[in-house]
Amino acid sequence: MSVTIKPFCALRPKPEMAKDVAALPYDVMNTEEAKTEAANKPYSFLHVDKAEIDCPKGTDLYSPVVYTKAKENLQKLADNVLIKDEKPMLYIYQLTANGCTQTGLGACVSVAEYEQGVIKRHEFTRPDKEQDRINHMLACSAHTGPIFMAYRDSADSTSPRALMSEWIATNKPTYDFIADDGVKHALWVIEDDMVQEKLIKAFEDVPCIYIADGHHRNEAARKAANANSPESLFYLAVIFPHDELAIMDYNRVVKDLNGLDKSEFLSAVKKIAMVQKSPAPVKPTCKNEVGMYMSGQWYQLAIDKGETTDITGQLDVSILQNKILSPILGIQDPKADARIDFVGGIRGTEELERRVNSGEMAVAFALYPTSMEELMAVADADQIMPPKSTWFEPKLRSGLLVHVF
Repeated sequence: MSVTIKPFCALRPKPEMAKDVAALPYDVMNTEEAKTEAANKPYSFLHVDKAEIDCPKGTDLYSPVVYTKAKENLQKLADNVLIKDEKPMLYIYQLTANGCTQTGLGACVSVAEYEQGVIKRHEFTRPDKEQDRINHMLACSAHTGPIFMAYRDSADSTSPRALMSEWIATNKPTYDFIADDGVKHALWVIEDDMVQEKLIKAFEDVPCIYIADGHHRNEAARKAANANSPESLFYLAVIFPHDELAIMDYNRVVKDLNGLDKSEFLSAVKKIAMVQKSPAPVKPTCKNEVGMYMSGQWYQLAIDKGETTDITGQLDVSILQNKILSPILGIQDPKADARIDFVGGIRGTEELERRVNSGEMAVAFALYPTSMEELMAVADADQIMPPKSTWFEPKLRSGLLVHVF
């Protein structure tokens, strides 16, 4: 097996407008947060990816009105601040945060290779979330947000990473700005046909790539593909060397104790874990350690994972699910159960405390992050992680590269 990457004619901002257009992905904020983020920012790509912010209050998120508005807003941007490259090209997208830099290649990848398992997944998707993005893609005739992907780089002089580094060393970026959250974004347009061919060839030596973030968009791209539209048979991705990526914890909050009082719940937890009160928030520093917050008190848990050789079963998110969430709190299907919610580690333990202290939730769990090696091992074994197992940071910005089909 090998990976096919395809240059494309990107729809992208004029260089001086890049920071004004670039926006966080649609799925990291709710409608109200998006409305606040886009306030007084008429060119923010949130007007495309979260178009409900420009619809009457109370509009159903999945209403046809929202997708029509997304199409209108994309056209407005195209008329005013976006340009479309005249020939297919590849793009280098670099993010720098907290002193760490990750450099990926912006390209189109193949729907067929996803179906064949060359592009590997590690999560299931929800049909309603898939359909939302299918509707959005078809309304806009575009992939508006890149899928965040990873690959194992060979580290030789002709590897994708080496070729990208060589281009960066001798060319100035087309975009170079620091977003409001302090993340530095830089993008290079690779106009040289010979360099493009070298990168295409380099990826032919890569046996597979992994979906890191964006499973719903990935599946939606597959289902929106149409043989009568050849461009739709390829979809937008930015592909990074796996060892440059950082995964943060993805934590859990639960609305109630499944009919138990606090004492009964603690007793049940103590049967499967060492439980110790903590005077400070517990942010786990190793595997099999879990922080738990309830009634104003933090606890440090060391959960007995038992004997298992199953790759997915060894993940901390699986151990929490199998030892506490399912048998004690009665959450059998975390994808569908409305009693559980998920909090990205970027929000910190303060957000877990806030959700519990407000009375909205009864208990919170802070987890140790899943590693890239664990993610790839699960994907290589054709297994599936529990939902919301990984939170990648920093996030790609939407609007810098759009693939029109």
